[in-house]
Amino acid sequence: MAQVLEFKLPDLGEGLTEAEIVRWLVEVGDVVAIDQPVVEVETAKAMVEVPCPYGGVVTARFGEEGSELPVGAPLLTVAVGATDASSPGGDGAAADEPSGGSGNVLVGYGTGAPAARRRRIRPERVGANTAPATVPASAPVPVPVAASTLAPAPVPVGDVSGRVDGRQGPVAVVSPLVRRLARQHDIDLRRLTGSGPDGLILRADVDSAIRHAGEATEAETRPAAEPVAAEAPTVHVGAAAPAAERIPLRGVRGAVADKLSRSRSEIPDATCWVDADATELMAARAAMNAASGPSGGPKVSVLALLARICTAALARYPELNSTVDTAAREIVRLPGVHLGFAAQTERGLVVPVVRDAHTRNAESIGAEIARLTELARTGKLSPAQLTGGTFTLNNYGVFGVDGSTPIINHPEAAMLGVGRIMPKPWVHNGELAVRQVVQLSLTFDHRVCDGGTAGGLLRYVADCVEQPAVLLRTL
Repeated sequence: MAQVLEFKLPDLGEGLTEAEIVRWLVEVGDVVAIDQPVVEVETAKAMVEVPCPYGGVVTARFGEEGSELPVGAPLLTVAVGATDASSPGGDGAAADEPSGGSGNVLVGYGTGAPAARRRRIRPERVGANTAPATVPASAPVPVPVAASTLAPAPVPVGDVSGRVDGRQGPVAVVSPLVRRLARQHDIDLRRLTGSGPDGLILRADVDSAIRHAGEATEAETRPAAEPVAAEAPTVHVGAAAPAAERIPLRGVRGAVADKLSRSRSEIPDATCWVDADATELMAARAAMNAASGPSGGPKVSVLALLARICTAALARYPELNSTVDTAAREIVRLPGVHLGFAAQTERGLVVPVVRDAHTRNAESIGAEIARLTELARTGKLSPAQLTGGTFTLNNYGVFGVDGSTPIINHPEAAMLGVGRIMPKPWVHNGELAVRQVVQLSLTFDHRVCDGGTAGGLLRYVADCVEQPAVLLRTL
């Protein structure tokens, strides 16, 4: 007899608590194999295809495309041992025991064999007043109700004070998704009476409040009826002002907003900058690429050379390859350089990380930057490839600007910004000449060092840009 197993949204790592369903890769009734991707989700870090650890027939899906689910919420159910979609109960050739799973895991979820017996909960319909019924393992498992008819399961949260838009008041615990929906529509949860157990506020309660608020607004703006005998005067009313567009801060945009806000609120940053003559650096790059020949491998980019200069600078000034442990009141100097670089994509700004950049030469760094950039453009970067950086290089010159004051990528201690390289008048060897000039800016955490150390690192970077031979001493 087939056994219906429930697959829940796994912990995708790095403290992520929810994900948005971008695209379902299977339909109800499809036969799936172990480790087959069944849904594509978008987290605050990246787009991820989630594999199912069970093989069998899909009996139900939970959540529509575009909806958000918290970690641990049901994604789908699979009839393990069923031979076709028409008989998930298992009258055909079914396995005697459930599949043990693949053993392959994402962060925080395993695919080991499920328990031989398990009590399952029938999904509760919105507004139902009856307690959920438990189903013994030997009884037929009911097919879950369609996801669109279900209210999100209440998820207890730490703050039960009911803070909504700055207001305080006692509110029964509701799920984060319900709280977000209420904030988006300016619904005061303190004024709602929950229809769930013990007065718990469900999504259906918030939806009802939204509808009533809309009806009230329409009634207030509807003009009063004129007497039949009276002729209403002609009034010319101007066109109504368009409503402001509201864009939810979620996914990549929300993650960027949270990180930048935290950086500015926690890190006492300062910025120093310098103009540098990059003519010799550009000439050295041209010579490197010419020496490789037409088929001598990938070209070395300016960003790769600057990244290599950064790793040499951090070896001299390790204070800036660190982080601050605020709880312990300690500066933690990190043993290796994991170099992040800012990449603009259609989904927003992301910062892929080149692992162990201090062990790589310019060619190796350039190849890794190219690989990660391509993954960023296609939305296939994993959360691990977007975290763990110790220093960030931000080439905003690609946008055609000369300078900036970068915001530190929390919890790092510094970021080097690079403007566009362009011909400018410059005094070279005592004479005025046209040279390739770039502005370099360093934003640093003033807790980890003083201005002298930050200025020393920036001056070393500028010296390497102006005279690449300086770098040869440390290679």
